[in-house]
Amino acid sequence: MAPKCAFYRYMPTPNNKSVAKIFLQHLWPHKWVGFIVLIGIIIGEGADLVAPIYYKKFFDTLAYNGPITEETVSALISILLMVLLFKGIGWFMLGWTFPVANFIHSKVQVNLERTGFAYLLRHSASFFSNNFTGSLVRKVRRLSRAYEDMVDTIQYQLIPILIAIFGSLAVIAYRNALIAAIIAGLLSFFVVVNYFVAKWKLKYDEQRASLDSEVTGTLADAVTNNTNIKLFTSAEYEQDIFYAITEKFRKMQMKSWNIGEINQTIQFGIMIMIEFIVMFVGIKLWQNGQFTIGDFALLQGYLVMLFGNIRQLGRMIRNTYEALADAKEMVEILEEPHEVSDSKSAKEMKITKGAIEFENMNFSYRKTMHVFKNFNLKIKAREKVALVGPSGSGKTTIVQLILRLHDIQRGKILIDGQSINQVTQESLRENIALVPQDPILFHRSLMENIRYGKRDATDEEVIEAARKAYCDVLAENLPEKYNTFVGERGIKLSGGERQRIAIARAILANTPILILDEATSSLDSESESYIQQALEELMRDKTTIVIAHRLSTILKMDRIVVMDKGEVVDTGTHQQLAKRAGIYKTLWKIQSQGFIA
Repeated sequence: MAPKCAFYRYMPTPNNKSVAKIFLQHLWPHKWVGFIVLIGIIIGEGADLVAPIYYKKFFDTLAYNGPITEETVSALISILLMVLLFKGIGWFMLGWTFPVANFIHSKVQVNLERTGFAYLLRHSASFFSNNFTGSLVRKVRRLSRAYEDMVDTIQYQLIPILIAIFGSLAVIAYRNALIAAIIAGLLSFFVVVNYFVAKWKLKYDEQRASLDSEVTGTLADAVTNNTNIKLFTSAEYEQDIFYAITEKFRKMQMKSWNIGEINQTIQFGIMIMIEFIVMFVGIKLWQNGQFTIGDFALLQGYLVMLFGNIRQLGRMIRNTYEALADAKEMVEILEEPHEVSDSKSAKEMKITKGAIEFENMNFSYRKTMHVFKNFNLKIKAREKVALVGPSGSGKTTIVQLILRLHDIQRGKILIDGQSINQVTQESLRENIALVPQDPILFHRSLMENIRYGKRDATDEEVIEAARKAYCDVLAENLPEKYNTFVGERGIKLSGGERQRIAIARAILANTPILILDEATSSLDSESESYIQQALEELMRDKTTIVIAHRLSTILKMDRIVVMDKGEVVDTGTHQQLAKRAGIYKTLWKIQSQGFIA
């Protein structure tokens, strides 16, 4: 049996007003063009309403018992020409308004995607840790598609429906108020039924949208981890998980569809009832001489128009609620405040020396997993400091906090006396280069990936940084040299090759603060010997923090800070620590004897 998936945090579901607000904010810059388009649609759809009036005259003329004269034929042709004229007006007006509307809505759609993308990127690291990558991608795309669905519904269904209903009722009321009142009453009943059925269906549509995102996320997760699936022979296990989630999605979709079918059946029944009652009343009026054959043609023409439109009305309400359900997941993300954000008074960080200080710092993940309490550490300007200690001691967390990927709960982190939460995140990170243990690359060329360290760098600067990081040999062996695409997340390259690219980025960035998180752990001995010299050159005149498990890589550090359970338990040079009893001496002894610590 497949395990239950619990990948999503609970967040309050935004209401329909929130979705409408987001859409209107993006549509508002085009309001005047939109107003002209609206007038064009009203005129175009309104022109179609005139045809049944002339058909009434047409059939009344045909029903005349007198002799068929040239005047009668001319009158009939004149009536048909008037029908053609108004149909032509409708065709012309709608012919130019819809392309203009499509131009506006295409711009709004792409701006919605850009808004979603920009806001998403500014969420914190923990946000991305708690959400499926695949589902986030789907939510961004689904927001713009929901807008498209709603606009299509309003433009092609709602406006024509309202014009048809109110226009035809006005004409029918002018001819006979009783029939108009009957139609209006039954249509009101129809709309109320549709509203409540659609509202009942909405909760299932929202669950369907959520499950759809979960299906996408599970699929993306499995594709990303395809190597693990092969290594652990767990294809059937993953299939069970995927089948379980898709089965939940199928059942929810079936519920939604079945409610829609129930609604269609109710609609059909109400339409039969409307036609029967209206035609019955019409017969009675005709019997009393109050209705003509032309009136029946007029009535039937408007009934056909109304039935076509009210059938769409049910579909329109259903589509609107489905679009709202699809949009709500992304609107929820847009309404969720960024966990890490710049203060209104944030300034640009200016680093002259690069001194770093942690002052009485407290930090917890999700306010429950306590990592640091009253933590203090000073790193001098241009000092080379290594952080060592067992797994879970807080080494990597320190790096994340310096980069402000998370906010601390209490205390301060200062760089050259500037609190990092009082400067902009961009200016902070522009002054720090990180070489991570497991670099992730873009599915772009080798040149573009290295240039990410300094996006305005020339090709010559990129190639020089690549040479220093021993990437030039890698490039020469690739089919298109520096223009070779490296695959999603850099999957076409080995771990060591990806690390060399990350080192080249840091060389290119040339920032005053450098962080190396096991920067050579994936390199072979030959590559490491080449790069070690480049790293020493890179670290010169920079404040450098090195996280290391292999102690042989940090022997030349100015200072080694030993950490355990979120505390500094010892500090000194390699020679000093190797002589003192403690964690470092134990680790050094184990590694020097050839064991892995």
